[in-house]
Formats: sequence, C-alpha cells, structure tokens
Amino acid sequence: MSMTSMPPLPAWGAPESEPLLAVEDLHVEFVTRQGTVKAVNGVGYALHPGETLAVLGESGSGKSVTAQAIMGILDTPPARVPKGRIRFRGTDLLGLSEDARSQVRGSRIAMIFQDALSALNPVFTVGSQIAEMFRVHRGMSRRDAERRAVELMDRVRIPGARQRLHDYPHQFSGGMRQRIMIAMAIALDPEVLIADEPTTALDVTVQAQIMELLAELKRESDMGLILITHDLGVVADVADKIVVMYGGRVVENAPVHDLYRAPAHPYTRGLLDSIPRIDRKGRELHAIAGMPPNLLDMPPGCAFAPRCPYRQDDCVTAAPPLHRIGSTRGSACHYWREVLDGSHG
Repeated sequence: MSMTSMPPLPAWGAPESEPLLAVEDLHVEFVTRQGTVKAVNGVGYALHPGETLAVLGESGSGKSVTAQAIMGILDTPPARVPKGRIRFRGTDLLGLSEDARSQVRGSRIAMIFQDALSALNPVFTVGSQIAEMFRVHRGMSRRDAERRAVELMDRVRIPGARQRLHDYPHQFSGGMRQRIMIAMAIALDPEVLIADEPTTALDVTVQAQIMELLAELKRESDMGLILITHDLGVVADVADKIVVMYGGRVVENAPVHDLYRAPAHPYTRGLLDSIPRIDRKGRELHAIAGMPPNLLDMPPGCAFAPRCPYRQDDCVTAAPPLHRIGSTRGSACHYWREVLDGSHG
C-alpha cells in the first residue's frame, strides 16, 4: 500500500495522567497438535512516559510473547488472543485494523530483538536497512534517507559511521550489530521502545555500554522503555519498576528499590538469591529447585508451588490473586507477608 493510500492514524485520546501503554488482562494461546499452550494468562502492567519498566522471568514465562502481542507480530494461527486489551494512549491496539496497526508499529512503538544477527537481513547493507525506515514510513528520497541513517549510526556511537554505511551485518561485532538494531528501532522517534534481551550473548563490558546507551536515548526523548530480561543484575541501575513473570502470569510488581530490598514473592526471592555477590564469596551459589511449569498442563493452584519453599496445602489447590501491597506493589502469593519477612512460617 502506498503512503498516500494509508488510512489516518486513530485519534489517541488518553489524558496525560493515564499510562502511555497499558496491558490489561491479556491472554495469549497457541493451538498445537499436543493441545493449547496458555503462554500468557491474564498479564497486566502499565508504562508511563520517561519510565523504564523491566519485565523479568525465566524462558517460557511469557515475557516475549506479551511484547509480540503489543507489537502485533504474533503468527495467527497458531497464536490467538482470546481476551484482554492493549491500550496505547487510550486506544485499544487489538481493536485496530491491520493497516492502522502497521502505522503504529515502528513509528510509535518499536522493538529491539534479542538476536541482532538473525533480525538483520544478511544480504542488505546496514545503511540500506536503516534508510528503508525513512523511505517507507516518511517517503524520503534515497539520498536523504541515507543521510539520516548516518546520523543515527553516529547517534548510537558506531565509529566511522559514514564509511561503514555500506557494510553488511556480518562485518560488525555483536555489540555493534545491537547498536544497528537500536538505530533502526529509534529511527522514527517512537514513544515506546521494547528491548527484548538486548544484551544476550554480549560480554559484561559491552552489556554495560548497551544499557547506558538505552538509558541515554530514553532520557533524550522521554520515551517509555520496556526492558525484557531474565537477569536481575542487568536492570538494577536502569529500571524504575519491575514486573516479574512466571508461568504466563505476573507474580510480582514493585518499584525497583522496593523489590531488591524486600521481595514479596518466593520466585523473586529465589532469583535474587541466585545472583553472585561479593559479600557471599566462597559460599555455594543458590539455585531454584525444580523446573518451570508445562504450559500445556498447568497445575490447578499456584504454578510456582512445586518449587516453592513457602508452599502450604492451599497453594496447590487455589491460584493466588495479585494481592495489593500498599499503593505501589503487588504479589501473587498467599503467603507474601512471610516472604517479605524472610521467614518460612
């Protein structure tokens, strides 16, 4: 479809006090030959302008599937969204036509994928891939689009950007490829940026550089940043709020400092205890016992119960709701008070 034939964007009418992005009771299922996989089961969280929200959890917890639902890039079938809303500036994205959704994708909500080498097209230069964003979405000429591509490569600190404009993805290091992905994601000045495991397979020094770059870009534009990761250590210095997911559900949410100081869910406590610490030198590294749940056959009670040191009889029969703790946090645990106290009472 040409630029001139695209339908107009919806009227985004959310008041300033409302979240920039709100996921509400979202359910995502995958229909397979073995049965229905309930990958996301009632997830909800909110993001405000200028805020960094970290979404944590093991592989299979539903973090990336939720992000793909937000972006509208789930393969349907086998995926389906039977319930829930994804509100961007007050408008439910799930109710938009595909043409309207495609205008939001990339220009207003953008995503950085975890494997930059797979996400980038190996047969096109990085400059042409960045420039394409401006040619398709802004109708720029080839020359103007390439000029903007060089500016973006400079912005994400790729040395010799003009000389490297015509290089291919395999000619860049892993950290530089991730910077190319960031350049493509911020090309159209999105209001929401989703970074899915942006530091996977990078060494510690490069991880820190990428996280510093994302934080700087967020401050410059006041965009909202959703950082998806399994590593609590990565987000300690950059996140404002943390959402912890397990078995397709949100099991805890809290401001970052509250969660690190006193986790209110056994799974979060287990994740924190698994982080190597200088003051525990010589001690055995803690690991959460057991395996994540089978999403084809979820237990009737709390999904974490089989691995939980706080487990009681009611945990295996009744799934806990997300209990509100004060005004800023919640925990999906029947015994969140004991977890906060650090006791196994």
